[in-house]
Amino acid sequence: MSNFWVVENAGGGWNVKKEHAPDPVSHHDTQADAMKAAHPLIVNSGGGELIVQDRHGKIRKKDTIGKKDPFPPAG
Repeated sequence: MSNFWVVENAGGGWNVKKEHAPDPVSHHDTQADAMKAAHPLIVNSGGGELIVQDRHGKIRKKDTIGKKDPFPPAG
């Protein structure tokens, strides 16, 4: 499980950062694009938390995302 943060980049745009990692995983023009990019990263890492900060550094949203279902229902 890995947690990913969506944070504002000082130079503009938004970064997706893996928790406790020094460098961003990806950079995006909008916060919405960064949130969309973070979702599959969390799913592929076995699930975790998406934490989204606003422009002032306050947490504005948290979302727990589970891992892929290894046995999805047919049909």
